[in-house]
Amino acid sequence: MKDVSNQQVAEHLKRLNPWWQDGCADKGTQALRPRAYIGAVRALLLAPELRRAVVLLGPRRVGKTILIHHLIADLLARGVVPHRLAYVEMDHPLLYGRTLEALIALIESIAPDGEGARYLFFDEIQSHKDWEKHLKPLVDHRPDLRILVSGSAAAALKRRSTESGAGRFTDFLLPPLTFSEYLDLRGDGEPPIFEESPGVYVLRDIAHLNAQFVDYVNYGGYPELALSPTVRTNPGRFVKSDIVDKVLLRDLPQLYGIQDIQELNALFTMLAFNTAEEVSPEQLSRRSGVAKGTIKKYIEYLEAAFLLRRVFRVDQDGRRYQRERNFKVFLTNSAMYTGLFGAQAADDAAFGHLVETALFAQRLHEDAFLHYAHWGSADCEVDLVESSRSFKPLTALEIKWSDKYADKPEALKGLMKFARANRLPQVWATTRSRIAAQDKGGCEVRQWPAAALAFHYGVCAVQGRLPGFDAQLEARAVAQ
Repeated sequence: MKDVSNQQVAEHLKRLNPWWQDGCADKGTQALRPRAYIGAVRALLLAPELRRAVVLLGPRRVGKTILIHHLIADLLARGVVPHRLAYVEMDHPLLYGRTLEALIALIESIAPDGEGARYLFFDEIQSHKDWEKHLKPLVDHRPDLRILVSGSAAAALKRRSTESGAGRFTDFLLPPLTFSEYLDLRGDGEPPIFEESPGVYVLRDIAHLNAQFVDYVNYGGYPELALSPTVRTNPGRFVKSDIVDKVLLRDLPQLYGIQDIQELNALFTMLAFNTAEEVSPEQLSRRSGVAKGTIKKYIEYLEAAFLLRRVFRVDQDGRRYQRERNFKVFLTNSAMYTGLFGAQAADDAAFGHLVETALFAQRLHEDAFLHYAHWGSADCEVDLVESSRSFKPLTALEIKWSDKYADKPEALKGLMKFARANRLPQVWATTRSRIAAQDKGGCEVRQWPAAALAFHYGVCAVQGRLPGFDAQLEARAVAQ
C-alpha cells in the first residue's frame, strides 16, 4: 500500500502558495475588496508583545478564507519576504495524518529564505485532530512564528480554544457583513450616507438608502449572497444547504454527540421563523414536543455555532428577573431568514422583525450588555436596553419601521415609561425615513431612520468604537 510522500505534499504546498515562485498575491483575491475587519486581525497577528496564536472564528461563508488571503497580500505589500508566508488547507486529503510540527518543518525546508517572523495560516484547522494540543507548544517554544488558524466548524474552534488555549490563543470573531461594509463592498456610486466626522452622518438620499437596507436585510450578511447575482437566484440553496444544513447535520452532531438531528433542525426552523420574538422554554416545549432541558441544550449549541443569539429581558428598573422564563431569540444574520422562508418586501408583515434582527446583528458580536425590557402590560416594552455590568440602564432604543411616531414620540409608551423610571436624559427610536429630536419632560427623544442607525452601528463596530447613543451624534439629510 502506497503512502503520500513528502514530495507530493511539497508540490501541493507550492500550488497553495504561488507567491513563493512569483512574489505576487493571489490574483482572484486582489480583485475583491477586503472585509473592513482586516486591520483588527492584522494588529493581533503583528503585535510583537502578544505571544499568542490568533483563532479566527465566525459563521460559515462570512469570508474567513478570503480574509486570510487579503492578509497575505497585505503582508507582501508591506515587504514581508514571500517565503516567510505560508497558507495551508488542513482538510486536503494529502495532509491527512500530518502533524503541525511536520508541516512546518516541510514548509521551512521548501521555503528557507529570508529572516524575521514566519507567518503561518492554517485554514480548516478543525480537520486536524487535537489541533489545540499541537498548537500550544508551538506558541510557547517558537517565538519566531506568527500563527493564525481558522475553520468553518466555528463551535468546535471556540470550544477547544477556550478549553485548551488559555494564555496562548486569542479568539477573533468575524461577524456577518455589517451594513456599512455591505455598502462599501457593493460600491454602487456615491454612498447614500457617509460619516462626515466621528458621530456626524450626512444622509444624501433616504429612498436609496432604504432600498439598499431592504436588500441588505434580505441578502446582505454573506459576501457571496450580497455580491453575486448567480447566488441570489437560489438563496435557499446557498443558505440552507451550504450553511445551515452543514452546521446542523455535521458540525454540531460531531461536536456534541447530538442523536436526533431532525429534532434539532425542527427547533432551529421554529426559532428562525420567530426571530426578534419573545419566547419561553415552556412555549417551545409545547410546540415542539421536546423536553425543556433538551431545548435549553439545543439553543446553547445553536448559539455556539453562531446561528442565533438569545437576548434576556429586564424589568422597568433595568434589573434581570430572578427566575428567567422568557427571552428573545435573534438570527445572527437576517439573510438566513431569506434562505429558509424567502425574501421579504419592505411592506411585508415580517419585515419589521427582520429590521430588528438586522439592527441587533450589527452589535451581537460586541462585548456589550444588551437586553430588552418587558414588564407589566403590553405597552410596557423596550426593544433594546444597554446596561452597565451592574445593570444600570445606559441607553434605550425602540425599533420601528414606520414614521408614525416621528411627530408624537410620547406615543412610544414603553420607551417613555422606561426613560422616566431610570431618569435617562436621552432615548432613541428608529423610523423608516424621518430624522427628529424632541424634548419630552426633560428627556430628549431622538429618532433616526433604521437604516441610518444600522450604518452607524456597523461603522462603530468595525472601528472598535462603542456605538452608544451619545448626545453628539448627528444625522442630517441633504436636499436632493
